[in-house]
Amino acid sequence: MEWIIEGVALIFIGVVISAVTYIDHTDVISKFIYIISFIFLNILSVISVMTGFKIKFLPFKLCPIIFTSSSIMILLGNYL
Repeated sequence: MEWIIEGVALIFIGVVISAVTYIDHTDVISKFIYIISFIFLNILSVISVMTGFKIKFLPFKLCPIIFTSSSIMILLGNYL
């Protein structure tokens, strides 16, 4: 079940960020959405650390790293 929720959440975040960036990436609402996405990806990272590290399947152990690095890239893209 966690796979489905994380997958849908990641697709939704990607679509929203793509749409906001396409429309106007300098707007205040765009910056707010980037920050909310940053926070949400870090929350997913914490959840994955608590649940995924108990399983010996390698991709589950990589999820927190991928979520955190993605959130940092979104934040850097917002300010650069």
